[in-house]
Amino acid sequence: MILTVDRVTKWFGEDPTRTYALRDVSFGVDHQEMLYIVGPSGSGKTTLLSVISGILRPNAGTVTVEGKDIWNLSADDLADFRLHTLGFVFQDYHLFPRLTTAENVAVPLVLRRVRWRDSLRKAREVLEVVGLADKAELPPPRLSGGEQQRVAIARAIVAEPDLLVLDEPTASLDGDTGKRIIEFVKTRILEAHRAIIVVTHDDRIYQFATRIIHMEDGRIVDRAEAVA
Repeated sequence: MILTVDRVTKWFGEDPTRTYALRDVSFGVDHQEMLYIVGPSGSGKTTLLSVISGILRPNAGTVTVEGKDIWNLSADDLADFRLHTLGFVFQDYHLFPRLTTAENVAVPLVLRRVRWRDSLRKAREVLEVVGLADKAELPPPRLSGGEQQRVAIARAIVAEPDLLVLDEPTASLDGDTGKRIIEFVKTRILEAHRAIIVVTHDDRIYQFATRIIHMEDGRIVDRAEAVA
């Protein structure tokens, strides 16, 4: 098991106005699994991704990745976990506007102390796969929303993370492009015995999931439906 989430609870505020985003959420993700988390807006999906990714600390429960309780790690070790184990695609991309597309994709490799020249070469290889080879020298503001989303996906997978987390990865893509990108991500990551978690409202890409978990009101309401 690459990931175990055990009775995770997250709230905001204090009584009597405390609001629960997650309530006793528990599930696991195995190697070579592509787990989808689906549900209506406000059901806690993005909050859950933030907790899993070491961004938002839960009020209760544990998140274990490759045998390590990430919320018991020191600040330095948690940052190391995010750098070396995790790949994350945010809904709003978080690209650097003053860097070129290739430079944006190369950032995770540079942070891992890969040589700049080698990082850019690898970045351009991944950009070619996601159909953006001709945009490598442009800055993100000169790209469309869908193109920026593909850059964010390329950046998340360039270092081949053990756990890839995607928050609405096809929201700005047409159907054919979305399917092609998700199919590529699944092949690229899962063939290496890694795991993928996807939060999505896009039922056009459900076919690529190995399991689907449904959330409502901060809880899992439908447990792990097998898809493929």
